[in-house]
Amino acid sequence: MTALLLILLAALAAATVWIGRLRRQLAAARESGARERAALQRQHATALGEQQERLAAVLAQMLEALIVVDPTGRIQLANRAAAQLFGFQPPGAGRPLLEVVRHHEFAALLARLEHEPEVRDYELRLEGVVARTLNVNAVRLLDAGARTAGALFVVHDLTALRKLEGMREEFVANVSHELRTPLSLIKGAAETLLDGGKDNPETLAKFLGIIDRHASRLGLLIEDLLLLSALDSGCIELHVQTTALHATVQEVLDDFAHAAKEKGVALDNEVPATLRVRADEGRLRQVFSNLVDNAIKYGRENGRVQVGAAVLGAGWLQIFVRDDGPGIPATARERVFERFFRADKARARTQGGTGLGLAIVKNLVLAHGGEVRVESAEERGTTFFFKLPSA
Repeated sequence: MTALLLILLAALAAATVWIGRLRRQLAAARESGARERAALQRQHATALGEQQERLAAVLAQMLEALIVVDPTGRIQLANRAAAQLFGFQPPGAGRPLLEVVRHHEFAALLARLEHEPEVRDYELRLEGVVARTLNVNAVRLLDAGARTAGALFVVHDLTALRKLEGMREEFVANVSHELRTPLSLIKGAAETLLDGGKDNPETLAKFLGIIDRHASRLGLLIEDLLLLSALDSGCIELHVQTTALHATVQEVLDDFAHAAKEKGVALDNEVPATLRVRADEGRLRQVFSNLVDNAIKYGRENGRVQVGAAVLGAGWLQIFVRDDGPGIPATARERVFERFFRADKARARTQGGTGLGLAIVKNLVLAHGGEVRVESAEERGTTFFFKLPSA
């Protein structure tokens, strides 16, 4: 009996040790599992945070405006481009979409998404201080149960593109017009000569003169177009050197002395003899030629054209060409450097020229690293200023 009791006590002691060991193993396992879960949670939180940062960075860098709304039409997410386009503070969460965009057509798009899965390339125009043309793509969002969870709008601002298209169309129309007029006159003169006009010496001389003048006009137009094309593409090569500004201006004024005399215009070279400029001398003469030619043409009869310059400091000179003509209307001053733009179209036609002179001036000055502007007041004349590097 005693032996049996001892055996039972020994077995109980062994079981107690085993249970204690098992409890310690279970506790260790639970602790290890807790550590692993915590580590996994930290990894998951880190990965989620990194994902959110990447998403935020992508949304912030998107050129397109992106807006996500819930089924009630309230904003859940909007990127920086959307805030800039529609003028609200990001993120805009919780605000009704229509309150932010202030355009009834977005309500129509939301209604369409109730029956259509997506709307592609919808174009609308926002009126305001600055009119905008927008391209909108919208898609219905679904949850895991295939129920409508809201909508995603991606909006691209086409305003600049439409403006460029308008400028291109206007440019093509203007080039066509400028080419058509001399070509029509040349063709008419040639037909007159072929129909017998060549047999009359006076008629022959008259119409050959017409052909020569307008062929030269076509040549000038083509040269100006090629120069602007080279400037636009950055293919023009400038031979920059130190140039005596006073002497260059005087050469140009001498070239226009006859045209100025016919109109009774005095030409004044007020450029200090000591000034030197870093520029391509041939291109600089083109700049002065276009500005002086315009000043004589559009200045008043028996008036005055002045060319001057002064040191601006920091390695720059400011040069000006001034006339005392009728001036440029305020509405036209911002457009005078556009190709073929004419503030007074009727008068410009009678004065001749290609309509590209000021566009060439602007692009040549920019190619030298300078800048150009105009100041004018009606009946008080016009002054063109431009900056170039001093030597």
